[in-house]
Amino acid sequence: MTARLIDGKAVAAELRRGIAARVSTLPFRPGLRVVRVGEDPASGVYVRNKDKAAQEVGFDSATLHLPQATTEAELLAVVGRLNGDPAVDGILVQLPLPAHIAADRVIAAVAPEKDVDGFHPLNAGLLAAGQPRLVPCTPKGVMHLLRASGAVLAGARAVVLGRSQIVGRPMAQLLLAADCTVTVAHSRTRDLAAECRRAEILVAAVGRPEMVRGDWIADGATVIDVGINRLADGRLVGDVAFEEASAHAEAITPVPGGVGPMTIACLLENTLEAAMARRG
Repeated sequence: MTARLIDGKAVAAELRRGIAARVSTLPFRPGLRVVRVGEDPASGVYVRNKDKAAQEVGFDSATLHLPQATTEAELLAVVGRLNGDPAVDGILVQLPLPAHIAADRVIAAVAPEKDVDGFHPLNAGLLAAGQPRLVPCTPKGVMHLLRASGAVLAGARAVVLGRSQIVGRPMAQLLLAADCTVTVAHSRTRDLAAECRRAEILVAAVGRPEMVRGDWIADGATVIDVGINRLADGRLVGDVAFEEASAHAEAITPVPGGVGPMTIACLLENTLEAAMARRG
C-alpha cells in the first residue's frame, strides 16, 4: 500500500480563496492585530507569513513588534488597548513569550470575542461544553483536512497522540463532536504503539521527530502529522516516520505542506468569523 497524500497547501488555498471572496462583499475590512515580543527567529517567519496571508484576503492587518525587555504589565496594556479598539476584530499574541512574561495571564487578558487563537479559557470551556465559538487554529485545520480527505468520521476510532492545551485536548474534543470514538495517548500511556495501531484516524502532535514508526500504523488508517521538527542536517520532519507510515496508511499528510498551511488559513477563518459576530 502507498498512502495517498493529503495536500494541506491545496486545501488551505481553497479556504483562503473562499475567505477572500466573502471579505470582498463586506462593507468593512476585518481587523487583525498580531503582537510579537522579542526576536525569536521562528516567530518572526511565522508572523510575516500570517501578515502576508491576511493582507492577501483583504484584511486590515498589522503586527505590533515589542522589544524583548517589554514587561508583562506593558504587554497587558497593549492587549487592553486592542480589546477596546473597535477596528480590531482579532488579536493574536505570538507564542512563545519571553520567560519573564506569564503566557497564561496574557492569553486570559485577550477579549474572548477577539481571541482568534482560541486559547482563552472561556473559548476552551465553550469547546469542551460542545458549544464552540473560536476554536484553536491547528485542530480546526486538521478537521478541514480530514473532511477534504474523505475520511469517514462518525463512529471511527481516533487516537490523538499528545495532550497539550493548544492541539491535543481541543483536537480530541473536535473529533468527539464529529462522533468519533476518541483515545488521547501521551507520554505516560503504557503502550503507545498498541494504542496507535487501533486508530482508523491518527493525529500525532508530540513534537518528537519521527517518533511514530510505520509498524504503529494500522493498514488503511488516515494519518495527520501535526509535528514539525528540524533535524541536525537541516531537514524538516514530522512526528511520524513518513516513508514507513506511507506503506501502511491509506492517506497521510506530508511535512512540510500538510497541517502547517492550514493553521494560518484557519486563523483567517477565525478572524472573519469574529468580525461577523462582533459586527452583526
